Amino acid sequence: MLAAGGTVRGLIGPREAARLWDRHLLNCAVVAELVPHPGTLLDIGSGAGLPGIVLAMLLPDVEVTLLEPMARRVKFLEECREELDLRNVTVRRGRAEEVRGQVHADVVTARAVAPLDRLAGLAMPLVRPGGIVLAFKGQRAAAEAAAAEPVLRRLGVSDVAVLRAGVGKISPAATVVRLIAGPGRRG
Repeated sequence: MLAAGGTVRGLIGPREAARLWDRHLLNCAVVAELVPHPGTLLDIGSGAGLPGIVLAMLLPDVEVTLLEPMARRVKFLEECREELDLRNVTVRRGRAEEVRGQVHADVVTARAVAPLDRLAGLAMPLVRPGGIVLAFKGQRAAAEAAAAEPVLRRLGVSDVAVLRAGVGKISPAATVVRLIAGPGRRG
């Protein structure tokens, strides 16, 4: 679905179709090993369904909510849910700031949404105390996590780890910053 109409619909860049599997789909798929299940997952800024749709396919015992503000992307996500018969997926139009206080998930994911300090401010209010945020990041993940440390502390993050998912399965492995919400943190 992404390869056929993703470029035309503005979901992926023109050069991305050729590397859809290794750079995008497999990169998202290996992160399934970091998601506790059964449970709930909120993917903020779902866009083309990366990682939300991929994780929903791999983890049928996880209730996945795809949160996306743009109507054309919401339409695409709804088409994916229907065509792939993903009964564990809910598509919701909106921004993270707009659903604060309404949505709380065990896991919040984000890929290419914002720098870590800003992303944490969006994601932490949406994760349950003790839950996790999985932020897809690149080779500067450790530096970004270190720079965001004061903000993360203020937000009630109890643990920060830079993880590599899919080592030995894909190259390069996916780099993810995992934030764990402190048990006393309030959203």
